[in-house]
Amino acid sequence: MSARPAIDRPAQSIHAPVIRVAGAASTIRSDCLAIEEPLEIRIDALVGARRQIKSISITMRTPGFDAELAAGFLFTEGILRSPADIIEIVGCGQGTGAHDGSNTVEVRVRDHAVVLWPAVERHFYSTSSCGVCGKASLDALEVPGLQPITRDGFKIAAAEIHTLQEKVRAHQAVFEQTGGLHGAALFSSDGELLAVREDVGRHNAVDKLLGWQFMAGMTPLASRLLFLSGRASFELVQKALVAGIPMIVAVGAPSSLAVELAKRFDLTLIGFVRDGRFNIYNGEWRVNSR
Repeated sequence: MSARPAIDRPAQSIHAPVIRVAGAASTIRSDCLAIEEPLEIRIDALVGARRQIKSISITMRTPGFDAELAAGFLFTEGILRSPADIIEIVGCGQGTGAHDGSNTVEVRVRDHAVVLWPAVERHFYSTSSCGVCGKASLDALEVPGLQPITRDGFKIAAAEIHTLQEKVRAHQAVFEQTGGLHGAALFSSDGELLAVREDVGRHNAVDKLLGWQFMAGMTPLASRLLFLSGRASFELVQKALVAGIPMIVAVGAPSSLAVELAKRFDLTLIGFVRDGRFNIYNGEWRVNSR
């Protein structure tokens, strides 16, 4: 499997003039903006007796780590199960606006790859909406085959949880410049920061992170913690469950569906991590308070 470097590290921010107003005074100055561009994800696979290229998703993202984003999306949405199924991930098409790179990635999979086409055909909810309500909608949204997280193994000290946000912020270079990106990070149980990804979409940041581990053959991530710089939604909890992650720690609040899903599958869900405090919504057995 290969991912061409040209699609991985483009510019992620630009400068633009703004009028800064303070009281009755105004000045013209330069501001740094996070780049937001569309990304189309295509899959090139054997369908019946011949290969076909299908467009499966368009997402608004910050350019960078596009191969990881595509792989993470296919993995966490249940479309591909093994990194060995991927031949290569390539960029194609022209960029727009401030981004001069590719805005399309094509994931080429092997003829024998098991592609779960029902997952490809279903609608992907990438934002919160009133259409996601009730058990029938929840069942329709779930990735098939989710398994409960074992209660044995992963534990982390409460004192370490308090240190996570500061560790992540130290590696959010584009956020420091723009204030406009979400961050996702992976930690070990002893609080070691393993990787950080940033994006204008919180789900994209998580897909980039998990796609990196998926392509490296590291999943399931039973000894890892997922840190989120914002809120914890249903879709982010589900992505963690697909990857076998036992704990999510979020700076913001979880949604009701996120808590429900965490309880059903024994995932530890922590929110409002700030000022030396946090709330445990499920899975307190994985937090060592001593």
